[in-house]
Amino acid sequence: MVKSSIFQRIYYGWFIVFIAGLGIFFSGPGQTYSNSQFIDEYIRDFGWSRSQVSSLYSVATLIAGLIMIFVGRFIDRFGQRMMMVSVGTLFALACFFNSMVSSMWMLAIGFFLVRLLGQGSMSLIPNTLVAQWFIKKRGRAFSIMTLGSFASAMSFPIINTWLIGEWGWQFAWRFWGVLLLVLFVPIALIGVRNKPEQIGLVPDGLSQNERGDAGVTIGAKVTASEQNWTLKEAMRTKAFWAILVCVGIPSMINTGITFHIISILGTNDLSPEIAAMVLSLMAAVGIPMSLVSGYLTEKVKTNYLLLGIFIIEIMLLLLLLITNHLVIAIVFGTLWGIANGFERIALNVIWPNYFGRKYVGSINGFGVTMGVLGSAFGPLPFGVGFDLFQSYTPILLISLVFPVIGILSALIAKKPDKTQLVEQS
Repeated sequence: MVKSSIFQRIYYGWFIVFIAGLGIFFSGPGQTYSNSQFIDEYIRDFGWSRSQVSSLYSVATLIAGLIMIFVGRFIDRFGQRMMMVSVGTLFALACFFNSMVSSMWMLAIGFFLVRLLGQGSMSLIPNTLVAQWFIKKRGRAFSIMTLGSFASAMSFPIINTWLIGEWGWQFAWRFWGVLLLVLFVPIALIGVRNKPEQIGLVPDGLSQNERGDAGVTIGAKVTASEQNWTLKEAMRTKAFWAILVCVGIPSMINTGITFHIISILGTNDLSPEIAAMVLSLMAAVGIPMSLVSGYLTEKVKTNYLLLGIFIIEIMLLLLLLITNHLVIAIVFGTLWGIANGFERIALNVIWPNYFGRKYVGSINGFGVTMGVLGSAFGPLPFGVGFDLFQSYTPILLISLVFPVIGILSALIAKKPDKTQLVEQS
């Protein structure tokens, strides 16, 4: 057991933020920005069509998304530490499995495993963990944790391109499996504590013995200010469903673009290296923007940040239609990074901010499920559209309707009041 006296000067929650950020980083092998580097390798080695690979990816992601609802409940039941160690170990084994893919059914299973364990679980667990350790400083904590996400998005495309070029795609999968087992899993096992109360602290770094002027425990004041909603109660609010829409749309659009980014830019005579640069630039720009976003979530209503995200997404889709030069690609990557910086913080913070810490695993589990489902439907339309029209222009134009829906949903997603729900009952 970690003793609270060790952490009188440095709040242990910041160590938790570091471990959570590391977890987000190592979700990379399950993320589309990493898998996109393998797609053309599969097509070339096995002779599969882009539609076939996209379909497998979408179906596998869809099934993984549906299962994510149970992962959220497991987090509430077993705690983040046990889940992080278990999922990290299974995720490493999934990477080894993907290095042995030789048929379409193996590819489907491989996609399912990395999407469930990586994109879904390795994103959900750190988000719920940080939410337990911070309330007033939650925006800042999430912004720091999200640095792991951008570091992952920035480094995985470049590292994968190098590993695949030098030693092949099979070695690249094994490389990440080994790192998960020897680096991430031991750190999670040794360092994670599920809640500050387990080591004599309360959220934001206060000791349970600290007292205010009136003799009332400060930690109690902070905790009492929360409204803890059950999943059933949250589902009775308009905000819950509006937020789900706001989660699903960016996931769908971003995954579709990321999955086919090499092909999309290739149709405009831009090289795979430029496509990898765009992904890395997006991540690099997203880092300072996530820090700004973390501060803004403590000052500005979260649904207003979501509104801004969808406005930028409209600009992104229009800009991608004319991205045929390095300069325009840089502008696109920069704007994409700005959108992602705001998106990754706002969509993580909004669940505990709106519905409290107690059942955040189950509630955010629905959010991650919607995100995974959104990403499931992203690649397939782009792949089918390209096979039909030999162009991405039609699907990019059709996709413009979704950010418009997102704008309307963001306006609806105002913070609910639990006392009003009780009165209505």
